[in-house]
Amino acid sequence: MKFERDILQMIEKDSWMMNILKATAELDLPDCWVCAGFIRNKVWNHLHDRGWEPLNDIDVVYYDPRDVTEETERKIEIQLLKAVPGAPWSVKNQARMHEVNGDEPYASTADAISKFPETATGVAVRINGEHGLQLLAPWGVKDLVTMEVRPTPHFEGKPHGYTVYEKRMQEKGWNIKWPMVKVFSRGGTVNG
Repeated sequence: MKFERDILQMIEKDSWMMNILKATAELDLPDCWVCAGFIRNKVWNHLHDRGWEPLNDIDVVYYDPRDVTEETERKIEIQLLKAVPGAPWSVKNQARMHEVNGDEPYASTADAISKFPETATGVAVRINGEHGLQLLAPWGVKDLVTMEVRPTPHFEGKPHGYTVYEKRMQEKGWNIKWPMVKVFSRGGTVNG
């Protein structure tokens, strides 16, 4: 629990991250969170004594089975761009992403995040109703703070899951960008 508090305090002290979270909260999307690299990069940069670095994207995820069109996601991205111009928004309704990922339908955003490829990326944050921050980490934050990258149990159990995971790790190059990161492969071997 201490690590979760540390992560939330780190985010609270970052005015840019808080702007992003306020912009998403103002849209009042159902079961909405900002996730993945938004948090992972902040933690890993901190642990590597680095300052802020631009993100490739800001992953905003929500769950609304009433409207699963990509057009709605694009409209939300435009709204967010108006709120925070220049931010690399990426909005995905998790009520449709099971089709993209070849999974059974997800029950919620938390369910979808639990099925992300890596445990260290399966983490999200939002401003809750009391205007405090709330962290969502279905697999906990241990792998994130110890900089250990391994597939989620769901992803590991998928047909070809390890092949996709290992290809993704090569493309991401996280253990090159952040030298203290340990990437686990099949059989528990470590690269990096």
